[in-house]
Amino acid sequence: MSLSPEQHYEQLVAGKNLSGDDVQAAFDNLQPIKPEHFFGTWKGANVNTGHPTEEKLTGMNWAGKTFRSTEDVDPIEVYQENGERVWNPDWGHARLRQIEWKGKVSTAMIYDDVPIIDYFRYVKEDMIAGAMDAKIAPGGTYYFYLYK
Repeated sequence: MSLSPEQHYEQLVAGKNLSGDDVQAAFDNLQPIKPEHFFGTWKGANVNTGHPTEEKLTGMNWAGKTFRSTEDVDPIEVYQENGERVWNPDWGHARLRQIEWKGKVSTAMIYDDVPIIDYFRYVKEDMIAGAMDAKIAPGGTYYFYLYK
């Protein structure tokens, strides 16, 4: 029996030293997701492609993202030394919009203060695939996922 696109993505991102092309292909096969699915607090994790952003976020103790509404998002939250999860003001806030990327209209998160757009696709109720497109980041697209 073959894997569904969602099962394939989950299996793929559990690996190490992944090809960005392989992750993009798996991401492209996932279904769009609506903004209403995001509301709440999500943990974040790198997809291990060796992208420079992985090291940067790991060094910051990246915790994830919080979506209070389509207009009120904390795009980068970090863990402090005491384990408390807090918003990182260096990255500002963000908002959600439906945007076409790679041929599919899905939810994207647009940062207010930096030239970054995170595109999202549905994996399952407690997991969302993400792809960060940024003018300021070297290395092409950075892949990550959010989970509860």
